Amino acid sequence: MARVSVSQMLNALVDLGRQYLDRPANGGDVAVLVERCRDLVSVHGEASGTALASEIVDAYAALPEDQKFETLCQLDAEFGPDRERIAAAAQGYIDAPDDATYRKLADAIEAPRQELFRRLNMAPGGTSEIVAMRQLLLSKLREHPEISGLERDLRHLLASWFNRGFLQFERIDWRTPAVVLEKLIAYEAVHEIHGWDDLRRRLAEDRRCFAFFHPALPDEPLIFVEVALTRGLAGQVQTLLETSPEESANEKQDTAIFYSISNCQEGLAGISFGNFLIKQVADAVKQELPEIKKFATLSPIPGFRRWLDDVLVTDTPDFLSDDDVELLNRSDWRGNEIARQQLKGVLMRLCATYLVEAKRNGKPLDPVARFHLGNGASVERINWAADLSAKGIEQSAAMMVNYLYDSDHIVSNHEAYVRDGAVARSSSVAKLLAGRD
Repeated sequence: MARVSVSQMLNALVDLGRQYLDRPANGGDVAVLVERCRDLVSVHGEASGTALASEIVDAYAALPEDQKFETLCQLDAEFGPDRERIAAAAQGYIDAPDDATYRKLADAIEAPRQELFRRLNMAPGGTSEIVAMRQLLLSKLREHPEISGLERDLRHLLASWFNRGFLQFERIDWRTPAVVLEKLIAYEAVHEIHGWDDLRRRLAEDRRCFAFFHPALPDEPLIFVEVALTRGLAGQVQTLLETSPEESANEKQDTAIFYSISNCQEGLAGISFGNFLIKQVADAVKQELPEIKKFATLSPIPGFRRWLDDVLVTDTPDFLSDDDVELLNRSDWRGNEIARQQLKGVLMRLCATYLVEAKRNGKPLDPVARFHLGNGASVERINWAADLSAKGIEQSAAMMVNYLYDSDHIVSNHEAYVRDGAVARSSSVAKLLAGRD
């Protein structure tokens, strides 16, 4: 029996439901859309409700960005929390704390807009459009903090809809449909993919690429990870990217290097998939290639230079000499390899300090460090002159770091990190912190 997709089923339901709508579509301006949303949350059968949701989603998608934002603001005002109802329900629970009053309070606390978005999600393309709505809200949040409640409600709904249990784990290779491969080129966020030849290299036999997908967005990767199979730890990204398959074939590969992890959907920011993905990729590689014994990353250090500039002004470390500080405060060392080499020892120690000791609220300042250390990895090795691209030099003085995923210590590392903020590190990194190369 042929498989029927969710999209096919919803489209059929929309076609059936249109004949039951109370009135035909009559334009797509903001006021009309808000009125249709009022209609949508009233009583509707499944077919007519899906048809109306489809009309709303299609009309919203056709609006220019300013009218989309205006529509969202109107929906925020129209379908926000009912404060009087919440207060009455809260008082009812205080007076008689039983299951019935608890249910009334729970129902009252949920803003009506959550039910509205659930119904919009039934439309073909509804999930994708709701993800785009949150992306728009996130882009406006700094200027319009009053929309933060709406943004949080969308995040709450999307976190449920994109729960790990609904995600599909897939390996991507050269036989994957071109529509998905094009997305990899567009979404790569760490090391730019320079066209189809570069992509083909990244999908060669000594490489692996895996992604999570969602049934409602079948051709849209949510997140993908690129893996290189190497002998030992890789310490220089340009070499890793440029090594030919023929050169790599001569190595006895024993290590899987996660060298790029890219989140693809800005509207799903803050909804974590990466920790699940890394664990599943490691299991998939182990099963396919039992000779791979070590799993590590070659990761950027995106906040190092920013931290360094701040610390030289506000809290200069005691181990820096006056000459070190003078050199670091000169602007010419940043883009000058010879000048950077003179500062190698100092910069390596500063980088170790940043990754292991620089914290806010008990967690590392660096976002990539927080991600991997929270997953149970350890800071294994800091690599000098590891990313000589303009971005690498600007972010981290061209340094990169290997985070090691050691199956014997992942759980204990994770528990110590969560409980005490402890950062697991290798002996070589400990020596850097102590000032010994």
